[in-house]
Amino acid sequence: MRFYDEKVLPHLINKACTIGPIMKLRQQIVPRARGVVLEIGMGSGVNLPYYRPEQVDFVWGLEPSQGMREKARSNLQKSPVEVRWLDLPGEQIPLDDNSVDTVLITYTLCTIPDWQAALQQMHRVLKPGGLLLFCEHGRAPDHGVSKWQDRITPVWKTFAGGCHLNRNTLDMLTAMGFEVREVEQLYIRNTPKIAGYMYYGEAVPLK
Repeated sequence: MRFYDEKVLPHLINKACTIGPIMKLRQQIVPRARGVVLEIGMGSGVNLPYYRPEQVDFVWGLEPSQGMREKARSNLQKSPVEVRWLDLPGEQIPLDDNSVDTVLITYTLCTIPDWQAALQQMHRVLKPGGLLLFCEHGRAPDHGVSKWQDRITPVWKTFAGGCHLNRNTLDMLTAMGFEVREVEQLYIRNTPKIAGYMYYGEAVPLK
């Protein structure tokens, strides 16, 4: 599986996460980042063009996959903001308490094994009044869809890098001490409903 995980999977994930409707959602969220930013699961750096350099100091890019970091090279060369790599898993963030103005997570919470620990770490490093910006796919509100998400997820995550189809982003955030201040939810077009229900918006840490 090592070849698959490092060579094949990064390509598949990058393709799936850069389709037109998803890129439009990224454009709604990324430009809101400000100050010192921590991007969780930076992947191939597809968010980089949407940062506003006039309001971002630099970006900590956390990405544990060597395959993804290799795919990011071209985007890093064109990046409008400075990026400093962190290569530890999302459950471990080697930054000081209250040291980050914005945490950005896009299509990442679905894959982190210990999402509780990861969100605790994001909460810890965010400054009081800091922003957590999120754009994620997850559990659909329709019973017929969510039932199939539950059925398919055990097999799906085996071949999709640990991706869960059935995680509820809002429940996860509130359970770990965040207040969701703004959220939009929708099915994106031209995507199977089991993988096409999106949550995007912003939350703040309750300190």
